[in-house]
Amino acid sequence: MSVNTESPSSLDADAVVVGYHSGGDAPEPASGAHDVDAAFSGGLGQTLSLLGASGAPEEVHTLASLGAVKAPVVVAVGLGPAPAEGPVDSDILSRAAGAALRSLTSRPEGAGRVALALPAQSAAEAEAVVLGARLGAYGFDRYRTGDGRRADATTELVLISPASEAGDAAERAAVLADAVNLTRDLVNTAPADLVPEDLADTAQEIAQQNGLQIEVLDERALAEGGYGGLTGVGQGSANPPRLVRLSHTHPEATRTVAFVGKGITFDSGGLSLKPAGSMDWMKSDMAGAASVLAAMRAIASLGLKVNVVGYLAVAENMPSGTAQRPSDVLTIYGGRTVEVLNTDAEGRLVMADALVRAQEDAPDLVVDIATLTGAQLVALGTRVFAVMANDDDVRAEVVSAAGAAGESSWPMPLPEELRSGLDSSVADIANVAGERWGGMLSAGVFLKEFVEDGVKWAHLDIAGPSFNHGGPHGYTPKGGTGAGTRTLVRIAEEYAR
Repeated sequence: MSVNTESPSSLDADAVVVGYHSGGDAPEPASGAHDVDAAFSGGLGQTLSLLGASGAPEEVHTLASLGAVKAPVVVAVGLGPAPAEGPVDSDILSRAAGAALRSLTSRPEGAGRVALALPAQSAAEAEAVVLGARLGAYGFDRYRTGDGRRADATTELVLISPASEAGDAAERAAVLADAVNLTRDLVNTAPADLVPEDLADTAQEIAQQNGLQIEVLDERALAEGGYGGLTGVGQGSANPPRLVRLSHTHPEATRTVAFVGKGITFDSGGLSLKPAGSMDWMKSDMAGAASVLAAMRAIASLGLKVNVVGYLAVAENMPSGTAQRPSDVLTIYGGRTVEVLNTDAEGRLVMADALVRAQEDAPDLVVDIATLTGAQLVALGTRVFAVMANDDDVRAEVVSAAGAAGESSWPMPLPEELRSGLDSSVADIANVAGERWGGMLSAGVFLKEFVEDGVKWAHLDIAGPSFNHGGPHGYTPKGGTGAGTRTLVRIAEEYAR
């Protein structure tokens, strides 16, 4: 990746990406595209119109330049209507850049050297373009062979921008994109290749490479330490559980943030077995832990002046002769007891252990992130994650951070009346309510029980947005999406400030 102020029409590249707006008799070239438009004798918009272009966001049209510009290919991507004043919305820019790069990397010959001549007059625009391009260029080829593999996936990006801070903005975008793509890689990895020990080993490598401190508790340490949630969920698997603690410290930091991620590397449902059709994507049930790990790497790379601890609560939920049974009672770290009425509500059990442990670090804020409930998809669909909290200001703060990071979230309540549905006749609390309604909220209410009064806490349910079953869109691929990763980094940045 590099930044250049050269005219995109004369730049030596395999392709040049430009934007265009809807409106008028023909699409209008956007900022950054005017040199290319001039090379087409001012007819770029008319040419796009003949191809049926409307300027709708993420609409992509590829033109052979026929020598009009040095690059043999011009990729034009829609940006919607031109703003009446001010810059193009950052999320629109990112998604447009992602759509353009997806179209290029899907070609048999790959993308090669790509000049990004999208609107990038400011550092914010430059960051948005590079972020979207790097996310859109993502591909997961680990298990493909021969012709099934993409062409040379190496893409060189050249950002065309006059902004003096474009280089710094592009570097930050690269750190964020690499974090999101790490989350995607981990989610897309087959569960046989990412059992709890594997995920802990990956965390060890990342910690060593990025100056993070790390502690890993194995099954023996978990049992001796009283981590009944992790031990109970993991006891049915041949691959025992792990609790990973990562920490980033800065000598000038005055605040501490704790992140807790659900890391169920595969969720069969346990003895409360899932239907077959609901199980094939349960390799993604560790997306919360993956996002925490990736965010910790990004936070270290950015050198944020805040102390951050990240917990990965990692287990595999399997049915076997040693698996926990419905009606078993577990003792969570810290001493509270839980009656397990449904072994498929396992995420909240491992999260309870990690939440209690995280509070021992005396953080100013605890944020947990988990693919926690199918009810999240019912409530908010596949692109918007839920934010719950024990403090209205904290909830608003996290929703705002998600929006600033370019991620879609929605604030949700934690109704007090749902707590009675979690009453148990034999233990302090049951892991599921007696009725199905409000399942996402009752799961949040359950987690809240393990947060001490006075501790600021927020819960992100990313069950739907973490994995894309449908076709790719914008910079989002099919499969693992990396949802939540940028939000965690943004929260750390806010507390660093």
